[in-house]
Amino acid sequence: MEIVILSFTDAGCQMACKVRENFIQSGYRVKVYTLTRFCRLYGFHAFPEDKKSWIGSLWGEKALFFIGAAGIAVRMIAPHVKDKFTDSPVLVMDEKGSYVIPLLSGHVGGAVELAKEIAEKINAQAVLTTATDVEQKFAVDVFAKSNGLILTDRKKAKEISAVVLDGNKIGLYSVFPVEGKFPEELKLCETEEFLRNYPYGIRITGRSGERREEETILDLPPKNLVLGIGCRKGISEEEIQSAVNEAKKILGFTEKEVIEIDSIDLKKEEEGLLSYAAKWKLPFYTFSAEELGKVKCVSSHSEFVRKVTGVDNVCERAAILAAGEDGRLLMPKQCMNRVTIAVAEKKVRIRI
Repeated sequence: MEIVILSFTDAGCQMACKVRENFIQSGYRVKVYTLTRFCRLYGFHAFPEDKKSWIGSLWGEKALFFIGAAGIAVRMIAPHVKDKFTDSPVLVMDEKGSYVIPLLSGHVGGAVELAKEIAEKINAQAVLTTATDVEQKFAVDVFAKSNGLILTDRKKAKEISAVVLDGNKIGLYSVFPVEGKFPEELKLCETEEFLRNYPYGIRITGRSGERREEETILDLPPKNLVLGIGCRKGISEEEIQSAVNEAKKILGFTEKEVIEIDSIDLKKEEEGLLSYAAKWKLPFYTFSAEELGKVKCVSSHSEFVRKVTGVDNVCERAAILAAGEDGRLLMPKQCMNRVTIAVAEKKVRIRI
């Protein structure tokens, strides 16, 4: 996650230095913007002249951390606010660093966790106003985000939170092992059928094509699929998309369930692959031929591919390697015109 810090006074810039250093130590990418007169002194970026358009360009992509009055933050973000599923996480901190408040996208965007994290590091107070946080109740959106699960129905998620806050219990069924201490409002069900004993249930199963929608059950499929892709030079985004669509038909998944795309390093600048990854906001990783060669067993071998790339099967090896030792190959190499594709899944671990 990239965090953009906005400060407006000399004291605010001093606090921004402290906040930035702590976030960087935690592995975040951080940029700080301030008024022009403070830039040289602190080495920060200057606010663009058109702040409204600038905030719009960051919206939904970066976390915004304001140091100053909450009113300033509200006025600057107001034109861009839509909903918690697409809004940027927005936080505000006073320039003395006493309080930090997550204003928007607290759970889905992670503003609450950012507030807690920085508050602990600089000895500030995180001011949380979300009902499930205040009441210390199970929050399905936090649960989904922390476990890499896809929130398939926003309306059901809100209804589950309302049911929990009213003091009712909900059921949870998962085909994957669940670890951790269950809150009293969440009950583990041994079968899907038991979910129907509760006002609402949460179901964590396989891919989209394997589920049927039910009115009082919220599906949280895992985002754990890896696409291994090989292709001819000069491949187009459309050809990549067509190949993926065929794989989707075979396995019954959607792009939302894909966590990354992988290939050989010879393809790291392949425009069609890069465009497809950017379109779906998926990370694109590559391996060397030597790394791919460490995969011991693949379903097919191509002497032509080996001569060109140094390895006999790019897509399948890439998928298996990316899925990890405890992953699983779901679809071996398939040839789709000028594209080869394989699909693997990373092991799913569910924690309460």
